[in-house]
Amino acid sequence: WLFLFAVVVAALLLFNMVFFIIMFSDLECDYINPIDLCNKLNQFVLPENVGHGILALIFLLNGAWISLLVNLPLVAINVNKIMNHRHTYDATEIFRTLPQHKKECFFKLAFYLLSFFFCEFAFLPVGFTYNYLFLVTVFPAHCRFIREFLLFGFLLQV
Repeated sequence: WLFLFAVVVAALLLFNMVFFIIMFSDLECDYINPIDLCNKLNQFVLPENVGHGILALIFLLNGAWISLLVNLPLVAINVNKIMNHRHTYDATEIFRTLPQHKKECFFKLAFYLLSFFFCEFAFLPVGFTYNYLFLVTVFPAHCRFIREFLLFGFLLQV
């Protein structure tokens, strides 16, 4: 259930970053004013950081050490931004800091996309375990690949 929950949270965080990027591009094209942009985005900043922090905490409590180590740097960056009061967007400085915010959003988008696929492929081998013998008999040439795939999935969950 851990990696299923992680896939759902990673998908929500991924959609959140896509929304941020769309809003930043709307600001660049002058479809939205800076005050409305900051008001819309600031309501999603803390839930994103809290959701990612809870995901890392769940990885810690369940002993998913590889997943925790992958998520720890971004959690540290988010905590640092919150502690220094730099986590919200300011309408008076948004045009000056827009390239930095866009780079951060693209970085987070790539991170959440990789996290989504990492958690998804860590979750999949559990379902394949029951069909392992069927897969080996149907695809005898691919037995080695299937065994390595299943072993890799079990190692990620340990």
